[in-house]
Amino acid sequence: MTSAPLVDARGLLCPLPVLRLRKALLACRPGDRLRLLASDPMAVVDVPHFCAQAGHAMIAAHDHDDGLHEFIVERGPDRPAGRDDAPETD
Repeated sequence: MTSAPLVDARGLLCPLPVLRLRKALLACRPGDRLRLLASDPMAVVDVPHFCAQAGHAMIAAHDHDDGLHEFIVERGPDRPAGRDDAPETD
């Protein structure tokens, strides 16, 4: 798919593929891309959901014939649009 840095989550079950992806994305700058390989069938549900909730972009997804799932994810902004985690001040 691409030469983006690899997060290898083959053999790991939910929620570990998403947790590995999250940790790797935290080490990236906004706009950087990672490639995730996962063998867990739930990754096809979990990864898009995680990306949507965390403000990252899922650029591509591909299912291989051998049951492997491959995703390209772009790190979103430090604070996703429309999300305000800042504490309220008076």
